[in-house]
Amino acid sequence: MQSIAIQETACDRLVDIRDVTVDKELSREDRIAEFVRQIKNPYLFKCGKFTVQASFATDGATLEECIKGILR
Repeated sequence: MQSIAIQETACDRLVDIRDVTVDKELSREDRIAEFVRQIKNPYLFKCGKFTVQASFATDGATLEECIKGILR
């Protein structure tokens, strides 16, 4: 999923992160799984009229830490 380029993606088919809702009562693992299920590709999604492509440095924050930040 991470290697998909924006140029190769039909932006109208991306999920808008504003439409993603996750039940906070679920376990940590289930919340992450539900987020990924809904967003489909956590590395490439929309936020309104903007297309967001996420990438991470090898020594930076983990995907889990970034998803937690998004869900807050």
